[in-house]
Amino acid sequence: MVSAKTKVINPQGLHMRPAQLFVTEMNKYQSEVSIVFNGKPINAKSIMNLMASCIKQGSEIEIQCTGEQEAEALAAAVKLVESGLGDM
Repeated sequence: MVSAKTKVINPQGLHMRPAQLFVTEMNKYQSEVSIVFNGKPINAKSIMNLMASCIKQGSEIEIQCTGEQEAEALAAAVKLVESGLGDM
């Protein structure tokens, strides 16, 4: 397992469009991807779970990846979050 902490900079947080972008990208990897927010793991390959988590701008999250392409998935996930998920 690999993990990294980062901060959500998207002004709207993980609302529908950024969440869909994140899920679509993470589904390209042969790894389990979770976001830990407020101490709770969230399946980052599920748009419903991401949207239900109510992750807002400024929230610190930990991205955890486990599996065959864990390093690649983690790098892509961190890059997406730190780029603003397409809204910056």
